[in-house]
Amino acid sequence: MSFDGMVMRAVAHETNELLKGGRVTKIYQPYATDLMLVIRSGGKNHQLLLSANPSYARVQITGESYANPKEPPMFCMLLRKHLEGSIVEEIKQIDNERILHVTFKARNDLGDLTKRTLIAEIMGRHSNVILLNESDMILDSIKHLSPAVNRHRTVLPGQDYIAPPAQNKISPFSLSADDLLRQIDFNAGKLSSQIVQAFGGVSPLIAKEVVHRAGLATRKTLPEAFFTIFNALEEHAYTPQMVTSQKEYFSVVELTHLVGETRSFDSASKLLDRFYYGKADRDRVKQQSNDLERFLSNELKKNEKKIEKLTRTIQQAQEADKYQLLGELLTANMHIVKRGDKKVEVLNYYDENGGTVVIELNPQKSPSDNAQQYFKKYNKAKNSIFVLEDQIEKSHQEITYLEQLIQQLTSASPRDIEEIREELEEEGYIKKRSHKKKSKPTKPKLDTYESSDGTEILVGKNNKQNEYLTNKLAARSETWLHTKDIPGSHVVIRSTDYSEETLLEAANLAAYFSKARESGSVPVDYTEVRHVKKPNGAKPGFVTYDQQNTLYVTPDQDLIFKMKK
Repeated sequence: MSFDGMVMRAVAHETNELLKGGRVTKIYQPYATDLMLVIRSGGKNHQLLLSANPSYARVQITGESYANPKEPPMFCMLLRKHLEGSIVEEIKQIDNERILHVTFKARNDLGDLTKRTLIAEIMGRHSNVILLNESDMILDSIKHLSPAVNRHRTVLPGQDYIAPPAQNKISPFSLSADDLLRQIDFNAGKLSSQIVQAFGGVSPLIAKEVVHRAGLATRKTLPEAFFTIFNALEEHAYTPQMVTSQKEYFSVVELTHLVGETRSFDSASKLLDRFYYGKADRDRVKQQSNDLERFLSNELKKNEKKIEKLTRTIQQAQEADKYQLLGELLTANMHIVKRGDKKVEVLNYYDENGGTVVIELNPQKSPSDNAQQYFKKYNKAKNSIFVLEDQIEKSHQEITYLEQLIQQLTSASPRDIEEIREELEEEGYIKKRSHKKKSKPTKPKLDTYESSDGTEILVGKNNKQNEYLTNKLAARSETWLHTKDIPGSHVVIRSTDYSEETLLEAANLAAYFSKARESGSVPVDYTEVRHVKKPNGAKPGFVTYDQQNTLYVTPDQDLIFKMKK
């Protein structure tokens, strides 16, 4: 895991420097495993995120905004009771581990000074956030652990707090070269694993960096590489960095052993904001929208199969010309046919070579009735082609709509999922939830971005947002963008006077929030909003437009992150 003890050390130092002495003004719990404390310090509000998410557990100061539930969970209410208005006394890391203690001081209802400690334990799926009183009794936690679940300790209100089992590793700080070498067996190999096993807070990523810097590791080069890294960390000289090399890695140590695109950051929290950008949201969206994604995929397959079946039927219906020919030949040779004949062979006067055609007859019908039967088959087959082609066109439109919804799920935030679900209910695809109380319709909340020259750019993430943005909010003279013939978001530049760079950045947003997110050189159309129309009876989010120009961009996630307001 990249969020190791050294990253926690950097976060602890950064948050303590910035938040110590600050006052807690607000507390939110946007998701079941995430807490947000708004702390006023140095004349500014800072958001301290403590996440016990099983996949993305972390502690950091964040600039990201989170949607908050209408009804706060019980743990959030308890934290508000004990911590709102309190002062941050200290933020410290415990024994180089991924455990952070945030202590607060406040006065209770009687005016007595009290102490509260909020503990963040970052341990993968076992991560937790726990509130203690001054005697280290658990007031509550974000996750409860009964004795049946964990024999080592119980995490329940009223229980004494017991720390996670100690790993009894050596601190990598204030060591001598001899202390280090006593822990290493050069003959055993796998030096990076030995470093991880021996020293607390050291992840495999940093251990590999030590071995890489040591080169041909010897009793001289290994300590040199080790102390170069850990002496800097002891002095709080961090190098927050993210490297993209097949996978994304991050650390507060320069990762010279990895080859790939490298990005540096001013602080550990900015690094974490960038690394986790959208990841936790996409994980939650996947859980919340699993049923919708499965339903839409099934509907998509149904329509694809329907088109295949209709296409085969059209191929059969294209024999209509044959029925017309037989009817005309039978009419022309009526004089040689009599009731009771089962077939007749006649000259095909449409054949330049003078060939003949055998016409099957119904012996119970007259020659005239047999001819009319062929003409009826011709008309039926001919008319069915128009119906079938219309059904195929409708199925293609349905596929376009479903693909658009599937694309919207991939880039949706948890807030957007509810709007997509409502749309499917309104369109009759899924059953309406009867238990849902009717409420006044609210305006969709749009994602806002800012171009490099300060121009506001709005993005619709689903059809409700797209329609509101394009048909109601945007001025007719503003610029509208959308990927060319590719499902994606509506994007509007909220200005009539903008730079070429702003246009390219808006196009990048349109490409990023589309089905072509992972592609290069994505075509994006742009035109004035006045040239964008929604046809009568069209599916939600569907529009036609003209007088457009096209430019090509390659989606850049770093640019999107930079533009996000």
